[in-house]
Amino acid sequence: MNDRALVTIARGAPLQTLTDVELRLDEVPLTIDPKPRRKVRAWVRFGSVPVRVEALAARWTPDAVGIVFQIEETEYRCWIWSSAADEHPS
Repeated sequence: MNDRALVTIARGAPLQTLTDVELRLDEVPLTIDPKPRRKVRAWVRFGSVPVRVEALAARWTPDAVGIVFQIEETEYRCWIWSSAADEHPS
């Protein structure tokens, strides 16, 4: 997706994230990377619009990944299902 389209989509609706009930952080192990460097390509949603972004995996559970990514000057953070992210070398 081109950068201009991504900016428009991001401005048009809020970034979706998994809920506390879905994450179950009080029931499953959580790993936090103090210096995230694991690159992923991840599917996220702004409102109901799915887009694929280049991101860093900053934390994870057995089922979910907390990612961080940028669109222009804005940093975004959200939780997604592990299956919505693929390792992205380089």
